Amino acid sequence: MNKKIKIAFLLVFAIIILFGIYYVNDYYHSEKTATDCLNSSGNVSVLKTSNGLLFDGQGNDSALIFYPGAKVEYTSYAPLLKNISNKGIDTYAVEMPFNLAILGQNSADEIIKNSSYNHYFIAGHSLGGSMAASYVNSTNNTEGLILFAAYPTNEIEKPVLSIYGSNDNVLNMEKYNDSKDLIKNNFTEFVIDGGNHAQFGYYGNQSGDGIAQISPELQQNQAANKIISFINDVLA
Repeated sequence: MNKKIKIAFLLVFAIIILFGIYYVNDYYHSEKTATDCLNSSGNVSVLKTSNGLLFDGQGNDSALIFYPGAKVEYTSYAPLLKNISNKGIDTYAVEMPFNLAILGQNSADEIIKNSSYNHYFIAGHSLGGSMAASYVNSTNNTEGLILFAAYPTNEIEKPVLSIYGSNDNVLNMEKYNDSKDLIKNNFTEFVIDGGNHAQFGYYGNQSGDGIAQISPELQQNQAANKIISFINDVLA
């Protein structure tokens, strides 16, 4: 390798490294409304785990494991998950490597291994939902899947609850509708009127998203109520 080729190779390598560093550090950060929910309060204790957080409420039979959206700080979903926990289902928020669920698809394994609930469900937002779908499809550790503005890419045999906002302009509706044929069991769809893509968490406006016509609190509370009903129905 002559000197010019070697220098060119090193420049390309340096550019790739710098781009990689920029990419993994360019993500949506949690807003104050979310970080304020990281303290224990009321009936919910917030506990640090080896790969995220546990929102530990009064329930002790079932748990929900949540995968965040791509390049979204996992604590952004604290208000939603704390709400679900307060309604009776303990929830885990998974901190993904470099905020990318695609790098931590099997993160639920560690949670299930180190806890003792009788029933586990898995959920995820956007890309996190697709990774949760891949997990539920490849293991028998969970009893149902909850998708937030997401869709599976492989057949799903477990019950599925799909939630998205009517004003979501990020979710690819063509692929979403095509994916319904992959769900072979109980399928429940819940469209939140006026909701959008980003308001399942508190991380600001998402590029390309529609404008929500309801508050994040209302969108998340509707989602939480539907999740509780879905889990209770599956376990009944």
